[in-house]
Amino acid sequence: MTKAILALEDGKYFDGESFGAPGETMGEVVFNTSMTGYQEILTDPSYKGQIVMMTYSEIGNYGVNDEDVESRKPFVEGFIVREGSKIHSSWRSIKSLDDYLWENGIVGIQGIDTRELTRHLRNYGCKKGIISTVDLDTESLIKRVKDSPNIVGIDMVKEVTYSEAFLWKDDRHNGYKDVDGTSNLEKKYNIAVIDCGIKFNILRQLSSYDCALMIYPAKITAEEILKNNHSGVFITNGPGDPEGVPYVIETIRKLIGRIPIFGICLGHQILGLASGGRTYKLKFGHHGGNHPVKNLLSGVIEITTQNHNFVVDPDTVIKNGLEITHINLYDKTNEGMRCKEKNFFSVQYHPEAGPGPHDSRYLFKEFIKSMEEFGKG
Repeated sequence: MTKAILALEDGKYFDGESFGAPGETMGEVVFNTSMTGYQEILTDPSYKGQIVMMTYSEIGNYGVNDEDVESRKPFVEGFIVREGSKIHSSWRSIKSLDDYLWENGIVGIQGIDTRELTRHLRNYGCKKGIISTVDLDTESLIKRVKDSPNIVGIDMVKEVTYSEAFLWKDDRHNGYKDVDGTSNLEKKYNIAVIDCGIKFNILRQLSSYDCALMIYPAKITAEEILKNNHSGVFITNGPGDPEGVPYVIETIRKLIGRIPIFGICLGHQILGLASGGRTYKLKFGHHGGNHPVKNLLSGVIEITTQNHNFVVDPDTVIKNGLEITHINLYDKTNEGMRCKEKNFFSVQYHPEAGPGPHDSRYLFKEFIKSMEEFGKG
């Protein structure tokens, strides 16, 4: 096995073995508590700029397939596991996770104490890190990662958004076509999707509700969206600091009150900023498929999938007329908000799952209802 080292900006380091592609990579180190779903996590564009550590002890035992992808390629900067399974067994599996990482140039490390690393990140917060199989001098690695840029205030959306607008169709095996075989032109709702790092399962959920989906690059303007007579606007998830994309915030500010809007994750944060609120960075973020969220409108507890490092300060949006609809039961942070008068709502977590529980998929029905009430159906 090839030796690999993970070094953090605060001087802590771990000796391990190479897993995936050899080489070197830098990013913000975060931990994900999901037990499965590693392929969906690897291909979630929201992880751009981050090195993901899985807290579950063995990863890769069911291999990799052509179906469980959430975007056009893996976007993580690096991957950390306790043990990469040497055997993969599933009727859908076409290759090992190790081979998949190698083919996509994702540098990883295994054989380290992921429990110790998790405790370190929980105690001291997210840290910039570097994984290397080429430079094994810990002092050199620590110095270089200290000097690397921080993600705060940086536009990372431009690294993951599609460059051109297109009408989305889905077939996981044979390119693109409609799930139900119906022409998009015959669908009831015509949705403008502002792509800040979209996950495919969000699009699949919206499509299942008779929605045609026009995917727009993140730099689309409000004027362009409004002239196309869409039924509603969906703002996607995405990576990094929401304050790093002022052009999306300005677009949404111009659209609020003129068309129904639904935002997820980064889209939730952008709606908060566009409404005059502010966001702040969490100590170590929320990443995993087991986060309890309380719906304040119904009293129901939902188990949710989450992936974010920033949140919307609830006090700053309440004073601007928004209502908090969901809270995280771990730390009481804002997980959802709405403005009934201006017909928009958003959640911080991922109701589409992929991977994760399906408790929150009712929110897509809420979006349909909001368009019907607005007369856009």
